Amino acid sequence: MKSYAADKVRNVVLLGHSGSGKTTYAEAALFYSGATKRFGKVDEGNTVSDYDPEEIRRKVSISTSVLPVEWQDTKINFLDTPGYFDFVAESKLAMSVADTALIMVSAKSGVEVGTEKAWEYTEEMHLPRIFFVNQMDDENADFERTLADMRVKFGKSVAPLQIPFNDADGKFVGFINLIKRDARKKVDGKLQPCEMPEDKKDEVEVLRSMLVEVAAESSDELMEKFFNDIELTEEEIYDGLKYGIENNTIAPVMCGSATLGYGVKLLLNTIVRFTPPANEAKPNFHAFHNGEKVVYCSTDDERFSAFVFKTIADPYIGRLNLFRVMTGKLDASMSVYNEEKDTVEKVGHLYVIRGKEQIEVSELHSGDIGALAKLSNTSTQDTLSLKEANIVIPKISLPESVLCMAIQPKGKGDEDKLSAALSKIREEDPTIKMEVNKETKQTLIYGIGEQQLDVMVNKLKNKYKIEVELKDPIIPYRETIKSKTSVRGRYKKQSGGHGQFGDVVMEFEPSGDLSVPYVFEEKIFGGSVPKQYFPAVEKGLQECVQSGVLAGYPVVGLKATLTDGSYHPVDSSEMAFKMATSVAFKEGVPQAKPTILEPIEHVEVLIPEKYMGDIMGDINKRRGRILSMDAVGNKKCIVAEVPTAEMHKYATDLRSLTQSRGDYRHHFERYEEAPMEIQKKIIAARAEQK
Repeated sequence: MKSYAADKVRNVVLLGHSGSGKTTYAEAALFYSGATKRFGKVDEGNTVSDYDPEEIRRKVSISTSVLPVEWQDTKINFLDTPGYFDFVAESKLAMSVADTALIMVSAKSGVEVGTEKAWEYTEEMHLPRIFFVNQMDDENADFERTLADMRVKFGKSVAPLQIPFNDADGKFVGFINLIKRDARKKVDGKLQPCEMPEDKKDEVEVLRSMLVEVAAESSDELMEKFFNDIELTEEEIYDGLKYGIENNTIAPVMCGSATLGYGVKLLLNTIVRFTPPANEAKPNFHAFHNGEKVVYCSTDDERFSAFVFKTIADPYIGRLNLFRVMTGKLDASMSVYNEEKDTVEKVGHLYVIRGKEQIEVSELHSGDIGALAKLSNTSTQDTLSLKEANIVIPKISLPESVLCMAIQPKGKGDEDKLSAALSKIREEDPTIKMEVNKETKQTLIYGIGEQQLDVMVNKLKNKYKIEVELKDPIIPYRETIKSKTSVRGRYKKQSGGHGQFGDVVMEFEPSGDLSVPYVFEEKIFGGSVPKQYFPAVEKGLQECVQSGVLAGYPVVGLKATLTDGSYHPVDSSEMAFKMATSVAFKEGVPQAKPTILEPIEHVEVLIPEKYMGDIMGDINKRRGRILSMDAVGNKKCIVAEVPTAEMHKYATDLRSLTQSRGDYRHHFERYEEAPMEIQKKIIAARAEQK
């Protein structure tokens, strides 16, 4: 593959709902451009994009693939992203290096949740976008309904460039270019000019006037001509469209069938003609140089820098870092520097990736996408530059991992292997988090959703030969007391030789601070307990609070005061006073109204307004308290406090309640007394575990 300058590179991210045809379109573009000799199919598991065994088995994309297509002396880097929401981080990272978004919409399903999310992401990241209404060959396809739905959801910036027409049997056969007013239909596998159907002429004029108005809004000069009823030339309309696409004021709509190849080449032509080249899409960007914010220009003249947007860590292929050259150019003789990891590494081999195929190239210019193998310390969202450049490109924020499960290997002695394998998987997917809970001793894994964790389990089994099971995490309850009591604890043991004697009088009461296990004080008068035994009393207390009297959970918020006691000059010892404290604890705490505390989460749920009633009702069912309801953009944010025990798998339930339109985040807030019926269940469950 030859080297392309930045003005001849287009980076296009494919977005849309799962099943809308992103991978099929990418496959069609590869086939019709001559990059591949065979048109792969998702159902047959032989596409260039979905090469991972998990993707072939599930028949859906689960990670981003880079698919370069050469068309009209231009290189189009398609970034085929997953449609499932669990893998949204893949989409966002791909968008961070893209210059244009191609949003696929199914003509039979219309605007779906994935379409809405894709639009939101492009708004958030200020990406130009083009819609392609796919699957026009389906018998249930309805372009008019889909277009109307898109204009309702996304506004009048949605402007069709063409409309489809059917034959006498109602089958999709061709489309009409609204700007040129010419019709073309497929004849013997090729598009041929034809007469415009009579029943479409009025519709063409209505839609064309809408398109011309949107194009005219791109400049004052065109707007003035439009208001004065002066006909805009085709070239002026095209210029207006190009300007509008670059500035996000126009989202053109095209249609076709990727499966049959209808509209595939025309869309490639449109991408080359109307979408901004790599050097114009990101003419300048912000980075950090020696800790200070600096603006860099996306040209070959700048010092080299690149942003790593994806890491592939395969046990057989090895490690591969995919990046976009942001400034300057990279060749195989150079060394790259990672400022964050403070490592310099030799390039050696420079690749362009097409699916899993690695095509070696000698250089890459600013704006292009490539890959480097065997970089030892580089990971996703790292910046590569020259040693003297000290450039760090800001990371993008990724969605929070809100679903938590405990993971454990089925095989004995696989713990170390599991830890190493999870580290590799986390290199590929930075939204998977892992931690070992010191209290419960469980290894906890965090993800965005169940599909993501299911894919991870299968990867562990198939790639790393480790079988694991996922369990519900143990809830870290606490115990405390609600009243004050005073009790004597005496430990006396007599055997041959020295005996053991310790005697303490302890007061137990709530300390008022649930953030610490206990507060220890002594109020001894007259030396009834010598000072050298005070540390032993506290140590006994320290051990006792690790397991409460109700269900064996750690005790918090306890104040213990040593008020009196007695000792034996010969038989008393530190061990005896430690044991005496334990006796006092076990007798005194049950008298001080012990109770179980449960962890409470602070939860913020972001949803469209129409789901407010359902979400509030669901939170109430979970014993939650709603604190506020705030407007955030065109959505509502419900702020609540909910017991941790009721939040398990909330990520899945929220998706079900909101058709995947809702998001939430949460963090631990505090401990609070659990209702009595809940306490009884906790105690019973704990007894069964023992």
